[in-house]
Amino acid sequence: MTPTLIFDIETIPDTEGLRKLLGLPADTSDEDVARVAFHQRRQHNGSEFLPLHQHRVVAISCALREGDSFRVWTLGSPDAPEQEIVQRFYDGIEKYTPNLVSWNGSGFDLPVLHYRGLVHGIVAPRYWDMGDDDREFKWNNYISRYHTRHLDLMDLLAMFNGRANAPLDDLAQLCGFPGKLGMDGSKVWEAYTRGEINAIRDYCETDVANTYLVFLRFQLMRGVLDQAAYEREIALVRDTLAEYPGQHWQEFLHHWQQ
Repeated sequence: MTPTLIFDIETIPDTEGLRKLLGLPADTSDEDVARVAFHQRRQHNGSEFLPLHQHRVVAISCALREGDSFRVWTLGSPDAPEQEIVQRFYDGIEKYTPNLVSWNGSGFDLPVLHYRGLVHGIVAPRYWDMGDDDREFKWNNYISRYHTRHLDLMDLLAMFNGRANAPLDDLAQLCGFPGKLGMDGSKVWEAYTRGEINAIRDYCETDVANTYLVFLRFQLMRGVLDQAAYEREIALVRDTLAEYPGQHWQEFLHHWQQ
């Protein structure tokens, strides 16, 4: 069975890069750099959401379904530099050649990782193989929108129509799963400035778990899993998370049971 890797990233403004792009003095604080960037962006298009190349990755969480096992974790230590955690993500693809699953990965996560890979000189030959080294990758590779080596579940369910996109939180709850707990992407910068990197990592992990659970429901719908196999997969996720010590997993399972 080809391993399946579900992933999600969390980002903050790339304040170091923004100092250069905005021509701000080197001693401008990160908070002030972000305020200027948010203000200029809001004036430009009415939203504070920065262009993707101006984001910095602070967490990448993954869930790996391989063989008889399922596990969820966040890459690197809480104080690991961005370059290390981005390289670890691509190293995992190099090691496992998994099928990737995401929610809006094509629209956000992967483009951000592409830009940060360029900035840091990341090496990722397997990810970028489009058939030059492996003929199987010519028509089904990680870059292709319409194949399943990377499945952006949000994009596919919306029939590649941005007007039909649905939030992961809504779909997870409608399917009976916990959804987001206590945080969303808009609150990550505020949490980061308070030094709450562990809370960001926990939130990212629960997003990955929600994505995988919705993916299992999708696999049931498309007939890849029958009802018995689906229930076994759900039980594997629940039993695995029940063994994890984090408070966020206890809360996740509590909401799942309601």
